[in-house]
Amino acid sequence: MQTNFTPEQLADPHVAESEAILRKCVHCGFCTATCPTYVTLGNELDSPRGRIYLIKDMLENGRPADAEVTTHIDRCLSCLACTTTCPSGVDYMHLIDHARAHIENTYKRPLMDRFTRNVLAAVLPYPGRFRLALQLARVGRPFKGPLKRVPAMKAFAAMLDLAPRSVPAPSPFSRPGRHEPQAERRGRVAILTGCAQPVLDPGINEATIRLLTRLGVEVVAPEGEVCCGSLVHHMGREEQALAAARANVDVWTREIDAGGLDAIIITASGCGTTIKDYGHMLRLDPAYAEKAAKVSALAKDITEYLASLDLPSHMPRGITVAYHSACSMQHGQKITMAPKLLLKAAGFTVRDPAEGHLCCGSAGTYNIMQPEISAELKARKVRNIEATKADIIATGNIGCITQIATGTGIPILHTVELLDWAYGGEMPAKLKGLEPAAA
Repeated sequence: MQTNFTPEQLADPHVAESEAILRKCVHCGFCTATCPTYVTLGNELDSPRGRIYLIKDMLENGRPADAEVTTHIDRCLSCLACTTTCPSGVDYMHLIDHARAHIENTYKRPLMDRFTRNVLAAVLPYPGRFRLALQLARVGRPFKGPLKRVPAMKAFAAMLDLAPRSVPAPSPFSRPGRHEPQAERRGRVAILTGCAQPVLDPGINEATIRLLTRLGVEVVAPEGEVCCGSLVHHMGREEQALAAARANVDVWTREIDAGGLDAIIITASGCGTTIKDYGHMLRLDPAYAEKAAKVSALAKDITEYLASLDLPSHMPRGITVAYHSACSMQHGQKITMAPKLLLKAAGFTVRDPAEGHLCCGSAGTYNIMQPEISAELKARKVRNIEATKADIIATGNIGCITQIATGTGIPILHTVELLDWAYGGEMPAKLKGLEPAAA
């Protein structure tokens, strides 16, 4: 794609990076076939190629964002299916990140939109606040119907739809601490505790720590860790995202210096995609560039790390698992085979749902901010999963678990919960009712 940026514009490193990305696009349109919003809406401006044109026009002309550009950028899930499809290597992820920051800095959103985004940014990254909000959702649930009929309140109705009926008790595994290996020592790792996940489903990190320590791996949950920053990053709130990244880089650097780390384990693939990008996010910060790059290099999805441990194989269990590959896993981190191979080695029969490249519609806060599009994508995803006739659904991202669980009665778990069970842990509570059939 030909561009016409001025030397003055290109003096800004963010603009220079976007210009280099734009020049790689050859208008081929391969991205449209795998873009969930284009497949759903059929609007060229809701495809990666269409958004690229909008971003180019906005940045090249030095214009502030307007309502049209913001609408189409907001509809992007950042699923990154387009980057998997693109034959030209267009770095759409960093281009859309820059566009969102530009929107945040130059466009004044409508009042209720600003309010909703402020609420999400002030609540979701903080486990204590998030837990309180979920408890308060029980009071608000009876008003869900009326809220859905008011356009400006649809996001709050979506929050009530997604809120679980009950909130698990806080887990001791969510507190900072060290978990000693229960077998011959094989390594030392830090684990990202996370923000929303330990509130919604603390069993995921519990299973991870149990499994790793049984395998001989020391697990550290460091003091001072905060939200990875992905939520505000995808809202274009770049300074907040970078502050979170710096805080975590400091925490993990202390652990690296204190006792060394073989990996930083991430159990939510959405967080993993962002942490693996810390090196890029902080590349212009001389105090953090090198440390952040080191942290990003150590970041591993739990299945990525387990695949390196060469676990033993088990006989088939007679249980069929539909593996839902989260977008942040397959497109963001390019991890496609490790989770399925681990499940197969553990004795499960694994099935791939049709259209596995398409997003389930969760995408961070997308199912709150774009509930109609999200609902269509969820229904499509659930149809494809249920067509596999699987006993269980496995995936690697808490957002996908929460989203898909609202659309099907098939139990959905994190991949590591099934692996923990296969390698000596207790059967997950969600599967207790399936035990006779599974056996």
